[in-house]
Amino acid sequence: MADRRILYFTADRHSVFRARSGKLEQEASFAADDAGAAEFRNFLASRKNSLFTVLADLVGEDFHPESIPYLRGSDRQNVLDRRLAQRYRDTRLATALSLGTVAGERRNERVLLASFTNTQQFTPWLDALNEAGVRLAGVFSVPLLAPRLAARLGGRGKNCFVVTVNRSGLRQSFVENGRLRFARLEHTVDMSPEALALFVRSETYRLAQYLGTLRAMPRDGGPVQVIVVAPPGHLAVFEQALVSDPRLTFRSVDLAAAAKAIGLKQVAPDLSAEQLYLHVAATHPPKEQFARTEDRRSFRIWQMQRWTLRAGALGFAACLGMAGLQWFEVASLRDQAEFQQRDGQIAQREYERITAQFPVTHTTSDNLKATVNEFLALAGRSAYPEPALVYVSKALEQFPQIELDTLDWRVGKAESLSKGTAKPAAAPPPSAPAGAAPQIADLSQIIILGGRVNATQRSDYRGITAQVQRFAEALRADRAWQIVKTQLPFDVTSDGTLSGDIGQVESGDLPRFEISIARRLGT
Repeated sequence: MADRRILYFTADRHSVFRARSGKLEQEASFAADDAGAAEFRNFLASRKNSLFTVLADLVGEDFHPESIPYLRGSDRQNVLDRRLAQRYRDTRLATALSLGTVAGERRNERVLLASFTNTQQFTPWLDALNEAGVRLAGVFSVPLLAPRLAARLGGRGKNCFVVTVNRSGLRQSFVENGRLRFARLEHTVDMSPEALALFVRSETYRLAQYLGTLRAMPRDGGPVQVIVVAPPGHLAVFEQALVSDPRLTFRSVDLAAAAKAIGLKQVAPDLSAEQLYLHVAATHPPKEQFARTEDRRSFRIWQMQRWTLRAGALGFAACLGMAGLQWFEVASLRDQAEFQQRDGQIAQREYERITAQFPVTHTTSDNLKATVNEFLALAGRSAYPEPALVYVSKALEQFPQIELDTLDWRVGKAESLSKGTAKPAAAPPPSAPAGAAPQIADLSQIIILGGRVNATQRSDYRGITAQVQRFAEALRADRAWQIVKTQLPFDVTSDGTLSGDIGQVESGDLPRFEISIARRLGT
């Protein structure tokens, strides 16, 4: 991981701090002249892989509010570049901060144009960074970091002031809706803590009055919170001097407590409140900064490389996770296979133990299996008279006038009824091949019913015939049963002649009928 260093700009000295593990360490300090710039070039010769951030704490800053049409993308950037070029002669260190939108007849966006009044003082140092090939993360001013610091220190309400005593002087920043609105730096001289606290109070009131004149801060919007970072050991003095009133509400915070709130693990005794801004610049810098895209090209390339490495690491981790899951599944399947093999071996030994007790046969196991299969097929296609008799009895319940005197159940070929009486199926000879078994599909169970019709006058030939026909239709209710042959008591020929067995009138015999139904085995 690249080292993170901050080049801290002040009016008289420029210092390099190294941020590591939540601590700040000063590595070098240079004079703010050409000799100092030359020493800085030599310093960078052995630190080409470093990541640099420039933080300026200077007096010459310009903030100018503007209003532009509500745009997005390249159109907005083109408008901002044109406004910056109109405002500043040198736009190498210039930026535009969004202050939100204004709703009205035409939707506009409020922006704050910001730059340094003297950008030439940065040129030798930025050129040295470019020539050394180090990665420039950005150029920031202390006011740009004030909104982040205010949020970490518990700034409440719509507006607030952040006041710190830095090496350069008294830094005052006005934050509106979490965005920088105005800032100023006032030089200080050596003074007692009581005098410094009174100076902070008077300068804060002057700034509030100035912003009220510019209508940047509403006069009747309620008290505005002022967060003051007191020097170490002077918190009680500041709390006594900074008394709140209906316009400003002061809240003093000790430097050590402020450092703990932002995550700075160790407070440097030789530094003032600027170390808070240095830590924010190293850990949570804002998106807005002054450097151009050309000056940050190496940093952007380094960022893309890191993103690529992170994406590759995530993909590699995902592949490792998938590989581990697959390995676990393979191991589980291997255990299951071994378990199945053990079960198979146990079953094989049990089979061999059982078959060893079988009597000796003069045929092979394949022939035995074929014989068993044929026996199962025969058993599955065997017919029993009980279901057929039950079927016939249900049909007879519907016709109480039908009286059966013969019922013949057999198994044979239904086609033989048209030629003569069906004969029972003969068992295949012992020498018949195994392929002869499928002939069972040609066999059927056959029922031959013979009887008479009672409760009808013997002279009503047509009524007797109709009763027999309806009985035959009832026997055909189940589609599996088919009527093979029907012999009615009477028949009417084509020439209208009535023929048939009319029975013996003297003896009282009724005419007989005969119906043959069949059902194929296995249906």
